[in-house]
Amino acid sequence: MSVPMTEVIPVLLAGGSGTRLWPLSRKSYPKQFSKLIGDQSLFQQSALRLTSSDKIKFAPHVTMANSDFRFIVGDQLHGIGIRPGPILIEPEGKNTAPAILAASLYAFARDENAILLVAPSDHVIPDIDAFHSAVFTGLDAVKNGKIVTFGVTPTRPETGYGYLELSKLASGEFVDIVRFVEKPDASNALAMLDAGNYLWNAGIFLFRASDMIEAFELYASELIGSVKTALGDVRVDLDFLRLDPDAWSKCENISIDYAVMEHASNLVAIPFSAGWSDLGGWDAVWDEMEQDANGVALSSHAQAIECKNTLLRSESDELELVGLGLENILVVAMPDAVLVAHKDRAQEVQKVFRKLKSEKIVQAETFPKDHRPWGWFETLTMRGRFQVKRIFVKPGAALSLQSHHHRSEHWVVVEGTAEVTIDDKVKLITEGQSVYIPLGALHRLRNPGKLPMVLIEVQTGAYLGEDDIIRYEDVYDRNVP
Repeated sequence: MSVPMTEVIPVLLAGGSGTRLWPLSRKSYPKQFSKLIGDQSLFQQSALRLTSSDKIKFAPHVTMANSDFRFIVGDQLHGIGIRPGPILIEPEGKNTAPAILAASLYAFARDENAILLVAPSDHVIPDIDAFHSAVFTGLDAVKNGKIVTFGVTPTRPETGYGYLELSKLASGEFVDIVRFVEKPDASNALAMLDAGNYLWNAGIFLFRASDMIEAFELYASELIGSVKTALGDVRVDLDFLRLDPDAWSKCENISIDYAVMEHASNLVAIPFSAGWSDLGGWDAVWDEMEQDANGVALSSHAQAIECKNTLLRSESDELELVGLGLENILVVAMPDAVLVAHKDRAQEVQKVFRKLKSEKIVQAETFPKDHRPWGWFETLTMRGRFQVKRIFVKPGAALSLQSHHHRSEHWVVVEGTAEVTIDDKVKLITEGQSVYIPLGALHRLRNPGKLPMVLIEVQTGAYLGEDDIIRYEDVYDRNVP
């Protein structure tokens, strides 16, 4: 008779902003939801990696995300055929310690023997079978009360990662951890590579919920009360669980390493050497992309002439990027911003983000394309008293019933059919037809069809900000009085 497989609850951490991959990764749409490598986003790749195989049985995913990403999470999981499990909404970013504690308490309340695998949702691990084998190895340690972390066998003297010092040379089994090491300089990174008893810190953990809660009680007890209250006062919002914002705001902003892992006596590491990257900089993206004989990595709509060891990425179908005579250069072109940097300074791209943010430049955190639960819109042009947008509405989706104090709108349908409500009138407009929304009119836009609907919106008025919206009805529960 076969022994039933142990079920593991996968927890995806999806709240990060990834500023080292600016301008592609921004606060409004960070790197985990982008297709950096391959035809699926990093989040989708991570979710697929944490689905059942002949080695590991995974429960439905638990996702930790902030409110801005809640619909993106659901859409991207549905897009790869995964029905979303619980999506816990963090009212504000508080780093990994409160998030992991919340997931542990949530799982423990439903099963006191729950085992969790917590992983960032923006890493690349190409060999899923090898990863599942490592997780299977870790289950024996977990059942003996250990907290397991997966360290990556170094392949170079990397200065962009933290390290784990092991009690002995790395092997295929779990090894006790002596200490955590911050990102080293080049000489220390080389020394650790030569020593053989150091691993890159991948930030992936396997543990029983009860053991993690006990570790917090020992080393970070001040977090437990606030996180328990945030979970106890959770508010159900459609398919999401919103943690209580007042209680969550009292949580310290601290990583799981600082809060617990650096102090835990029951922490062990399993070496993993089958390929891994956290894509923590454009140099790492260059390393993961296909390169030609000269070390040049190109996206679509990018060309290189007499270049070496260079990354050229155009993230717009309308923008052709050409490099001439470049060497060790990173170029990333978005519709509204372009980064040009030496490859040796890829880890310093955060300086660009901080400078733009300090000068209140909108491109620091916001994209021209804004994702919403019903679809998305992007600004095509904006001047003093007018703005032109392209609006994409998913089949069956609807915008809120709303009005504006300061602007009127003109809609032209370019694909599909739109159901338009203006005050007490409802009508259908199809491709090539248009409708005018007077200032102050109560209006709603809905896609009644089975195909996407696209329209061009021209706004005119004294003020064109997104906060000039009064919502009266909204199926997505956004700021309705």
